Amino acid sequence: MPLQNRVDPFGAIHAVPERGLFTGNRGIIHDPETKTLLRKRWALPAWIICVCGFRDVRREPMGRNRTGGKAGWTELFFLDEVTALAAGHRPCFFCRRERATDFVRRFGEAFNVAEPRAPMVDKRLHRERLASGGRPPAVTVAELGGLPEGVMIADGDTAYALRAGKALEWSFGGYADPIPFNRLAGRPLRLLTPATSVWVLRQGYAPVWHPSADT
Repeated sequence: MPLQNRVDPFGAIHAVPERGLFTGNRGIIHDPETKTLLRKRWALPAWIICVCGFRDVRREPMGRNRTGGKAGWTELFFLDEVTALAAGHRPCFFCRRERATDFVRRFGEAFNVAEPRAPMVDKRLHRERLASGGRPPAVTVAELGGLPEGVMIADGDTAYALRAGKALEWSFGGYADPIPFNRLAGRPLRLLTPATSVWVLRQGYAPVWHPSADT
């Protein structure tokens, strides 16, 4: 039976068999004895995006991965980086240092911060992301063309990623065929990707897409 460790663009955590391209965490939020989530969905404001393989380190998902048999951080999985950004995560400085440095640098450019630091990003994201209490703003079809590629929006419980002037419906297994924005006209659309990450994308940060986005 799949573990409950797969994250959707809304930031909710599900039990599904698909894993995706990236892992990440929000701290320790599981019971290693039962391999189930605790009631809380985060333990700290730094929600990060990690690579699935790093320095040949092997981990037991939702197991005891700290010295002394204690629970380590809870492994979460994302379809791709576009999904993880929508859920409110940002690149990890330990296993993705170059990408994390680029993300934080572009954050500084976007908000005119001379010496940007990761905690500044985390503080803003924690206020904005849906899964930690943020309220995604409404967005109209007319505004979609002005948003950067890699932003995700929602029509009710359905999420779409914006790419090349089209909307790609999201699923745990990948993206569906792109549709023109006018197909979403009249729908109650919301902007899922936190505002801070939207501005980082505007500054040219290029997130990693699942291969299905290219087909």
